[in-house]
Amino acid sequence: MATVQYLYGGVTNVQAPMTGDSEDPNADVQYHLEVGPEDVADTVLLPGNPERIEKIVAHWDEYEERAHHREYRTATGTYEGTPISVTSTGIGGPSAAIAVEELARVGSDTFIRVGSCGAIQAEMAVGDLVITTGGVRQEGTSAEYVREDYPATADYEVVSALVAAAERLGYEYHTGITMSADSFYSGQGRPGFEGFEAAGSDSLVDELQAANVANIEMEASALLTIANVYGLRAGAVCSVYANRVTGEFRTEGESRAAETATLATHLLAKMDAVKRDAGVDRWHAGLSLE
Repeated sequence: MATVQYLYGGVTNVQAPMTGDSEDPNADVQYHLEVGPEDVADTVLLPGNPERIEKIVAHWDEYEERAHHREYRTATGTYEGTPISVTSTGIGGPSAAIAVEELARVGSDTFIRVGSCGAIQAEMAVGDLVITTGGVRQEGTSAEYVREDYPATADYEVVSALVAAAERLGYEYHTGITMSADSFYSGQGRPGFEGFEAAGSDSLVDELQAANVANIEMEASALLTIANVYGLRAGAVCSVYANRVTGEFRTEGESRAAETATLATHLLAKMDAVKRDAGVDRWHAGLSLE
């Protein structure tokens, strides 16, 4: 029987038999998410926190949990007749990248991050929504896919659907550039343990403000970059928990982000149907939705 050695952290494990249970990324049932092609819809909402799943599926007509392994919890259901899934990704780019990789392998092609963020423009109130149009790649995951000057851009159809959903629901929202970091503390200009300050952290928020960056979180730029590399659609909508300018903080707006992303999924499905009927590949201003 063939064997393979796995190298973790510089330590070589004993040889293990190469069987059907090995870490095959092309297996039908995915290694980390434990989902297969029948478990997920084309569009998947991606919150970080597994506990946010309940707040998302509360807006659906029906749902069923399909898998729960590690930080990855997946449910699939429908909203207004549109199939929809949700998978929690945990915190940060590395775990979000695993989710996108494995969901794409079982057939999903559209991803919408549903999260929370810190706003860095004074006019953004706690509870408002931020719809990401592009990302500052301060996380390291996307650099392992493509050169660092490759842009992290949201798919314009996803952005359009999120904006339309927020407008229809009457929620306050902003669009703009999101900075994604790998650290909640020093990487976002916050003091670390015992007041530690990373180099440049005291000027980070001011520099981002001056560049008209809207908000800070930890997953969007990795998601957008990887989706673009693979030719997939992706976007992000985050509720503002904190405003780094005013100092205001409240865990508010989760349900608004969840409802907006859910309605956007339905609108994307309608957009795709109109495109098929019109014989075009991409949504444009000459097309309309009822």
